Amino acid sequence: MRVGIIGTGRHGSRYANHIVRDVEGLTLAAISRRSAEGRRQAEGWGCRLFADWRNLVGDAGVEAVIAVVPPALHPEIATACAAAGKPLLLEKPLAVSVAAGCGIVDLFRRQGLPLTVGQTLRYNRVIRHLRKRLPALGRLYSFSANQRIEPSTLAWHARPELAGAGVSFHTAVHVFDALRYITGLEIVRVCAVTRQEHNPCLEDSLAVVMELEEGVIGTVDCSKVGHARSGRFEFVGSEGQLAGDQIYNTCERIRGLEVQALDPGRPVGTIVPLLEDWREFLAGRGENPVTGEDGLAAVRCCQACLESARRQRWVEVGRESIPSR
Repeated sequence: MRVGIIGTGRHGSRYANHIVRDVEGLTLAAISRRSAEGRRQAEGWGCRLFADWRNLVGDAGVEAVIAVVPPALHPEIATACAAAGKPLLLEKPLAVSVAAGCGIVDLFRRQGLPLTVGQTLRYNRVIRHLRKRLPALGRLYSFSANQRIEPSTLAWHARPELAGAGVSFHTAVHVFDALRYITGLEIVRVCAVTRQEHNPCLEDSLAVVMELEEGVIGTVDCSKVGHARSGRFEFVGSEGQLAGDQIYNTCERIRGLEVQALDPGRPVGTIVPLLEDWREFLAGRGENPVTGEDGLAAVRCCQACLESARRQRWVEVGRESIPSR
């Protein structure tokens, strides 16, 4: 499968390097990058360079496309890929709004084309271990989750016309998808507060009270404000507690006063297994690793949080958070 990548900056170059070095069955046919660095990259990877991504999408030598660009560009790229009849893998978030996300998902559904979203946290060993262990907790009552990282150094994260939003869409989107993946439950409603600490235009701190299906309640906080990291998930069930930090690769089971350390396995990069599953899906040998609908569900929650913070009240996910069409 000959793949073209649109956007080979810090994160897009990871996809390119893995395709060249680590993933059999995928070939890096072309990249598109506007900066001068693109020429050096193309020479190093042995692929073609397109200054205009539209030419990459339309090229007969490219069979599938990966886009690792600011999400405001996703609808235009998706439209071009659909017109060319080419599968698309979009880095998260799927879109900067529910309306834009619905448009992308509906377009690919109508065309019968594969659409995959790069919610790579699903491939983290701790997240997978929590998903495996959660049924042993019995009835699930509550949870807490966070993803806290350093202030962003990406200039476009402070440009609303490109980023769309702050940590709600670019950090919390990971946590919302992971909660759905671990629990198998949909997010029903949220009550959120946001703050701007360093980012001049967009929120860089988010705190949410959340309700899932089956009456499960919990909290989520995500930020890019302090110079430290954490990615902790905790679950409270009738048979004890389960916790893990996906950044530090730790897991534990708590029952009474006994804390049992769990081994989630050796930490691995998350892009390679995503690409391997994507390859099998495109070849008809496996399921779509992260569907467009999965990506849209996370975006619905992101938008509901921003709407809740604006209105200062609870907002139901997938209802009030969706604009009239």
